[in-house]
Amino acid sequence: MEKLLFIDSCIRGELSNTRKIALPLIEKLKEKYEVTTITINDLKLDIVQEQLITERQKGNVPEYVVEWANLIRNCDRLVIAAPFWDMSFPSSLKVFIELTSLFNITFAANDKTCYGLCKCKKTLYITTRGMNIPTRDKLDGATPYLECLSHLWGLGPIEVLSAYNMDFVS
Repeated sequence: MEKLLFIDSCIRGELSNTRKIALPLIEKLKEKYEVTTITINDLKLDIVQEQLITERQKGNVPEYVVEWANLIRNCDRLVIAAPFWDMSFPSSLKVFIELTSLFNITFAANDKTCYGLCKCKKTLYITTRGMNIPTRDKLDGATPYLECLSHLWGLGPIEVLSAYNMDFVS
């Protein structure tokens, strides 16, 4: 059975419109995939600052971060659920990405470019937006970032499931 990693970055928990869309979809995907869930709200994330970088350069990466990075590297499919937040997605997801972007685990580089080490064939990004900002609109900072990340890590094409204009009647 192929492995699917679900990264739940719905910071409002049960109140999240994004989660209300994502959870039934994940339940359906469990019929086809072995699903592992990482719930960002459950993690104690350290922001990336000088001390963390200094420790990484010495080879000191917390084992739990390496485990998260290996889950990403080894999944066949990735689902990220994150609401539209300040023109992108919640900062906790960005911190998680920064922590798990590990050289020789999620990506590598040669003297000309970087390349992904993940075996993911496809990524689904589920998001909801209160405003009338469609996917890939000039105000959507999340989708282009995830597409760049897909290149860096090797996550395959990014498909977007987006509901927008959720807070207004039009």
